[in-house]
Amino acid sequence: MRVFEYPARETWDSLLARPTRDAADLNAIVADVLAQVKKGGAVAVRMFEERFDHVSLDCLAVTPEEMKEAEGLVEAPLREALREAHRNIGRFHAAQRFQTHHVQVTDGVECWQEAKPIQKVGLYIPGGTAPLFSTVLMLATPARIAGCEEIVLCTPPGRDGKVHPAILYAASLAGVNRIFKIGGVQAIGAMAYGTESVPQVGKMFGPGDQF
Repeated sequence: MRVFEYPARETWDSLLARPTRDAADLNAIVADVLAQVKKGGAVAVRMFEERFDHVSLDCLAVTPEEMKEAEGLVEAPLREALREAHRNIGRFHAAQRFQTHHVQVTDGVECWQEAKPIQKVGLYIPGGTAPLFSTVLMLATPARIAGCEEIVLCTPPGRDGKVHPAILYAASLAGVNRIFKIGGVQAIGAMAYGTESVPQVGKMFGPGDQF
């Protein structure tokens, strides 16, 4: 880690600039990964997990045992903070529920708008140095309130092959149905095309980098 103390103002832009890659090179990598995931399914996903996330996994799905273990690993103050955040997010989105109003525009003609939830949605939670458990709550909570029947979450595992316990606890609070240890482009491909274990979803949500 490099530490800069009181850098000169003229260096701020360069110090704060995010790393970027050439778009042509990036597009080629993404297209190749997606094509291989579409063709190879879970085998291709595990291959890319080993290549990009540096972890070899026999099972990509988070197990019930891992979910139970995660709850015990999250310290009590963080558990309470997550529960409070979930309640607050839920109140906010519950107030946005669509209300259907029938309007008779003329004799014999009645019009209305109708909202239908997406049956299956996919959530992508990036990895890195800080677990984005708040993103889990902000994506999964409104999906559950909207009435989505199945919420699928993908997030990259650590080098130990596990997902950060706070992410798993937040997912449990918000009603996520299935969680997979998959990161990057291969996660997006798995949810877009479906694999032997990851269901194909109708729409995906979540933050990301250039990839």
